[in-house]
Amino acid sequence: MASSSSSSTLMKYHVFLSFRGEDTRLNFTTHLLQALKDEGLDVFFDEEKLEKGEQLSQALSRAIAVSSISIIVLSADYASSKSCLLELSDIMDRYSVEQQIVLPIFYHVNPSDVENIDGSFKKSFDEHETRRSVDEVKQWKTAFAEVGKLQGWHIDGSISDRPETQYIKDIVAYVMQKLMKHQVFLSLGEDTRLNFSNHLVNALEKVGINVFPDNETLKKGEKLPPTYSRAISASNLSILVLSKAYASSKSCLGELSDIMDRKHNPTDKHIVLPVFYHVDPSDVRNSGGHFKTSFEVHESEQPADRVQKWKTAFEEVGKLKGWHIEGGKFDRPETEYIKDVEYVIEKLTNIGFESASEELVGIEYQKNAILKLIKQKDCRVIGLWGMGGQGKSTLAEAVYKKFSSEFESHWFLQNVRVKVKKKGKESLRNKFLSKLLKSNVDIGTPSIGSTLTQERLNKKKVLVVLDDVDDSDQIDYMGVKHFGYGSKTIITSRDRQVLESGGADTIHEVKGLNKNHSLQLLSTFAFKQLNPAVGFEDLSRRFVKYTQGNPLALKVLGSDLGSDLNKSINYWESKAEKLKDCPPEKKISEALRSSYDGLDLVEQNIFLDIACFFKGEPMERAKLILSGCYKGAECGINKLVDKCLINVSSTNFSLDYFGYSTMGPRKLLRDAISMHDMLEEMGKDIGKCSRLWNLKDVEEVLKHNKGTDRIQGIKVDLSRMGNLLFQPSAFESMIKLRYIFFYFPRSWLRKEHEEYKKLHTYQDDIISLPDELRYLVWHYYPFKSLSSSYNPKNLIALELPYGKMEQLWNEVHQDLVHLRRINLFSCKNLKKIPNLSGAVNLKRLDCENCESLVELPSLAHLTSLRTLYLMGCRSLKKFPEIPNNFDTLNLSETGIKMVPDFIELLDRLQRLTLTNSMVKDVSSNISKLKSLEVLDLSGCPIVKFPTVDVRSASFRFKSLKYMHMNRCKSLKLLSELPPYLLYLNVHGCTSLKKVSFADQNLYQFDSLGDERDGVFRMLFCNCFNLNQESINNIEENAMLKIRFLAKKWAARFDCCGKIPDLSSLICCFPGNKISANKFKCQSMNSSLSLKIAPNGGGGSRFLVFVFCLVADLTHCRYISNVECICRYQLTAADGGNDGGGGGYEKLRSKISLLLFPKPEMYKDYHLFILSTADMVKEDQNYEEASFKFYIRLLDLRRGGKEYIKVERCGVHVFYVDAERCYR
Repeated sequence: MASSSSSSTLMKYHVFLSFRGEDTRLNFTTHLLQALKDEGLDVFFDEEKLEKGEQLSQALSRAIAVSSISIIVLSADYASSKSCLLELSDIMDRYSVEQQIVLPIFYHVNPSDVENIDGSFKKSFDEHETRRSVDEVKQWKTAFAEVGKLQGWHIDGSISDRPETQYIKDIVAYVMQKLMKHQVFLSLGEDTRLNFSNHLVNALEKVGINVFPDNETLKKGEKLPPTYSRAISASNLSILVLSKAYASSKSCLGELSDIMDRKHNPTDKHIVLPVFYHVDPSDVRNSGGHFKTSFEVHESEQPADRVQKWKTAFEEVGKLKGWHIEGGKFDRPETEYIKDVEYVIEKLTNIGFESASEELVGIEYQKNAILKLIKQKDCRVIGLWGMGGQGKSTLAEAVYKKFSSEFESHWFLQNVRVKVKKKGKESLRNKFLSKLLKSNVDIGTPSIGSTLTQERLNKKKVLVVLDDVDDSDQIDYMGVKHFGYGSKTIITSRDRQVLESGGADTIHEVKGLNKNHSLQLLSTFAFKQLNPAVGFEDLSRRFVKYTQGNPLALKVLGSDLGSDLNKSINYWESKAEKLKDCPPEKKISEALRSSYDGLDLVEQNIFLDIACFFKGEPMERAKLILSGCYKGAECGINKLVDKCLINVSSTNFSLDYFGYSTMGPRKLLRDAISMHDMLEEMGKDIGKCSRLWNLKDVEEVLKHNKGTDRIQGIKVDLSRMGNLLFQPSAFESMIKLRYIFFYFPRSWLRKEHEEYKKLHTYQDDIISLPDELRYLVWHYYPFKSLSSSYNPKNLIALELPYGKMEQLWNEVHQDLVHLRRINLFSCKNLKKIPNLSGAVNLKRLDCENCESLVELPSLAHLTSLRTLYLMGCRSLKKFPEIPNNFDTLNLSETGIKMVPDFIELLDRLQRLTLTNSMVKDVSSNISKLKSLEVLDLSGCPIVKFPTVDVRSASFRFKSLKYMHMNRCKSLKLLSELPPYLLYLNVHGCTSLKKVSFADQNLYQFDSLGDERDGVFRMLFCNCFNLNQESINNIEENAMLKIRFLAKKWAARFDCCGKIPDLSSLICCFPGNKISANKFKCQSMNSSLSLKIAPNGGGGSRFLVFVFCLVADLTHCRYISNVECICRYQLTAADGGNDGGGGGYEKLRSKISLLLFPKPEMYKDYHLFILSTADMVKEDQNYEEASFKFYIRLLDLRRGGKEYIKVERCGVHVFYVDAERCYR
């Protein structure tokens, strides 16, 4: 067997190419082979025709085994060849066992026929079954069906398909991307090229790791060559050998700067591992020692900004974790360090370049054990059992990341135990099943009684992780037994009995790390490297022994050690001795406690507050409150993070979780405080006398008036409490009380039930509160007001949503200097807000849905106020007086009737929302708002929008991008609108007659199209009273925008080789006639052809296609997405289909469901004018273009799709001169 790419099959191939020679050897496959070789890839390509029936040769099997990727060209006769099926079976074995990358190409065959062994393939296998053994054919069929399920390329070969050359470009690009992901970039100085670095490269290559070595001496002062820059951008991991000569090289610093830029990019997840070779890491961090001299030389020769960028990158890499090779006589041999590096790199490449997380140290062995269980067909439910802090969740997450893409649906449900307590089983299950089924599920019974839901689950192959389960009923409740064939469920628990009772098919005990892995993890956190620092070796081994391999204890102890390395060895020896004397069962908890004991008093108090009150809370909120209680709170929080006592992670919070209003199902990604359960339990145990969180303790203290001056905070979930009668003076003796959290879970809120009034006093109109309160949260506050004796001088946040009060406090001046936020959401009895003149630092005021609120005090002097929610305050008639630095104002569903002249004073206002309010009149001064980007008057009884003169000196409306006036039934006139609006929505304005735009000069469009994913919309659906002049104006504005966008799109095409955005424009209005002036090429059905005008100038140009479609939208309801699909073909002047353009592509233009929140019947014919960046094509001497159009409606509420007939269509071509475009 010969190879066209190499003389030896012993070498590692980049690609193994499997194909049916008679079908594709002389056409598609040979073109693909050449394209792969042109990129310098080693490809195993069968140059000899194997005879039918021949067993798979050792050479072929070996070639498959040493190839990184297998490409299978599945043609019509592929399955008729026994040799092809032997290759395929071997390839799929490698895929199953070793996760080799397999890329199928469905060449002129239907992928479903491959997966289901149908069509011509069924006939081929029927013939094999008459001549071969049943087991052998069964093995072939299994492999064949399996490859049919993989993602690949479908080349159907039809007239509407893309040219093969385009597919080959895509395939080669994808292969290059996949191969590059397994490369390591090595950056090194001249002084290690022939010694340490050379040995390291050889070691990595021996284990099959592709390294991009720096083998050539770069001339001093030379810029980073493109090949090196590309190699860095194509690699997922960089090793930096930081030696004494490293910083003296400009090329090394250029590489380093490029590498750190990639590391900063959150989408790249680039891993950087430094090796500090005979240099002190602190000298790197501080650019000190001989490195200082090197940078001083650079500063005298290079631009200051370049040298500063190098220094920043250099100092930053000094803070990363890696290896410190000191080179002294007490240091380890270099070969051992190289083995360590090789081990880590090999593990990182094997796990698909997941983050270089210290939590993955030592996890590989246990992960492989779970991977084997996942592959066992009879193992559907896998239990992971072990003590807290042992790494069960980390192990489950690693397996989940590895396999989730292979399942039809998947979900990792974290912290089941905690979430069940907070949200209830029913709410959690509904959300969980909704995620799996990708549609809304609402089940109110203990069992999944719905036959339809059961059937849908039975058809789903899912991967699910239920993390931290403490009750076997939770497993059954989540519907695990209903998951479809091939589904896998992983459950983590501290209780083996829970897993056994919950139906686990097998239970894996998650054990502690071994000594080597424990030492590595401890060193990572203590010394920022994978081995102990010199002088700390014995001490580190003793700590490892005491922690019994528990990852949490190792992280906490390591962080504690690393934060105080300047302390004497004797200090740490005493800590070790203290741990030594503990009983074995208490060593781990004592290790955690020792880290707490090392904190100062403020840090200890912050830790206890977080453990008892703020775990899971947004970091923004916690910092705000804690900073009002402790000086240096932010430094204290950072110290806890550094010591691994708390974590900070990004979490999606609903807006109302922050204690302020929601205007729909919006989520905010915010940093949240998290803490391991063991640390939380420790903190709660330490703080239980001063911080009340246990329900029984809270009831005991309030009911029997047992409060003392030791109590600093109370937190209780009121949904778990029965009705409780307590004295109005219950809080009087708690003079140090800083926090009150009386809350209901989110799933309970927004329900009007009298039973929510859980706390009662003998006098319902009064309660005494301590003046030390910083944070008062009391959902459904049952009293008429706050006590007149209470002085809120220390209060930072007041949150009383759904409260029963009629007023907050008496109308007297209060010292409110610390107050930052007030949340009075849905306090329906509240009639007025008191004087807030003392609240000079107030940032947020939420009075949403306060239906009785009649007036607000003047807020103009509150210069810190940024957000005010008054949505749903139906009794509020007067536009509020607010500071001129305001950026957001929501006055939706209020009784406000006009936008006054003083609106011009709000020159920083960015968003003004008056949806469904009573506004009839808007001052023309609104055009003076220079910062306004979003204006929403939807559903208002406004008759006309004020005419604005864009030529006027006072006109400052240039930031306005989004204008919503849909369902303004009385609106008749929209005159002189700004022509550059990104989004204009006047859907359902049934009285609208006249629409005009201001002078449409191109200079006004300079910022148009700057958004890479710009969604340009002009929606006049159901505006049936529009006169012809208005329709002409709308068409003219749409075409003008597209003409300008065309130039922007074409310019981006040149820079990137393609257009890297999803920018598009769609305009919709009633009508059934396409303008002959704007669309000269028209058809009375859904398809047409047009002649491309010859390129007389001879220079390069771009074609930008614009379409106009007519469709009957009668009976269309609840439209969430409209997809206008265009199939097109471009024919070049020589009569062939050019590979550089044309073929089959989809143009999608979507209209969001949020535009149509209420059921609405659409009527009659509508026109769509649309274009996207996809429709920009570089002219390859095209002569003709053919188009076929479809309109598809996606109805998310009904879960279906519907095609609407395109009655007429038209096409216009903008010809964009390339040279002018670039200028």
